[in-house]
Amino acid sequence: MSDRAPRTVDRLLPTEEAQDLVALVRDISRREIAPKAAEEEDAGHFPRELFRLLSASGLLALPYDTALGGGGQPYEVYLQVLEELAAVRLTVGLGVSVHTLACHALAGYGSKDQQTELLPEMLGGGLLGAYCLSEPASGSDAASLRTKAVRDGDHWVLTGTKAWITHGGIADFYTVLARTGADGPRGITAFLVPGDAPGLNAAPPEKKMGMKGSPTAQLHFDGVRVTDDRRIGDEGQGFTIALSALDSGRLGIAACAVGVAQAALDEAVAYATGRRQFGRPVADFQGLRFLLADMATRIEAGRALYLAAARLRDTGRPFSQQAAMAKLFCTDMAMQVTIDAVQVLGGYGYTADFPAERYLREAKVLQIVEGTNQIQRMVIARHLAGPETR
Repeated sequence: MSDRAPRTVDRLLPTEEAQDLVALVRDISRREIAPKAAEEEDAGHFPRELFRLLSASGLLALPYDTALGGGGQPYEVYLQVLEELAAVRLTVGLGVSVHTLACHALAGYGSKDQQTELLPEMLGGGLLGAYCLSEPASGSDAASLRTKAVRDGDHWVLTGTKAWITHGGIADFYTVLARTGADGPRGITAFLVPGDAPGLNAAPPEKKMGMKGSPTAQLHFDGVRVTDDRRIGDEGQGFTIALSALDSGRLGIAACAVGVAQAALDEAVAYATGRRQFGRPVADFQGLRFLLADMATRIEAGRALYLAAARLRDTGRPFSQQAAMAKLFCTDMAMQVTIDAVQVLGGYGYTADFPAERYLREAKVLQIVEGTNQIQRMVIARHLAGPETR
């Protein structure tokens, strides 16, 4: 095999502080994540202590205001950090993205008192968050969710089941969308629920084809009581909050997809330049050279697309359409690139001795989470042609 090291992505970062941040992430990735990634994924081990290290290093707070305990970094920088982490281990990159998503509601819609009291610990206190929107019978049709929150004096009582919850059962807090009013999107409200709340229980984690180190589980709310000061935003504002969070979260998924694809390309190039057949490296054969060139081009296009959407967000301009485009393109791209990486490695690519097969299994879920790619196409088409006629 080749002794060629993975290529370091040449990033155009806006500040020297951002350059130092990416250097820190690369150092943590090299020392703390990469040596155990394959073994822990195979064993289904979630690196909880690593997330405490990331929190202490400020990496769970990057896109939020420094006055709230955040890192004050633009999304353009935050997403490139996610990409770096996901390239080493998707469980980590996606975990940071989900935690950031779980903090979005309070940071964007919480009261000043809520933010002052709760956000610093959520962002930098070693805590881990999760986001609870999907249910067993309401995935893409999120507005039909059935989990209820009923007012009881100065408390709310939550009853129902959430599904497909990343960090389900291990999170320290959950941002939960529940029905407080009539059917439809206007009857939904957001709540912040402690992970140890009485009546909150997690089912055994799902048995997944990839990302085995990241627990995904149903959560059962059996009369979970939270005080009204844990309600985020106004009653009935929850669906608006959820959609706002998903726009940003989709950019996180796009960045993670680019990271996985980059890792797959690096593996394919290292193999192709080290494997010899017919007296020369297989990278000399035009069929593989063109395959590698197409993989690299797709990755560069995906990176440019998610960064363009991030820059719109950073300047306060609408970015929902571009977020859907980035999520759609980058995750479809990652699927194709990882398939091609397995092909470059041939029979070895189909074995667990090489990471290419893991990248392929992990890429698939990115086409599904935070809105399937069919939903992304619907979102894009609505921006172009308006809502569907009924």
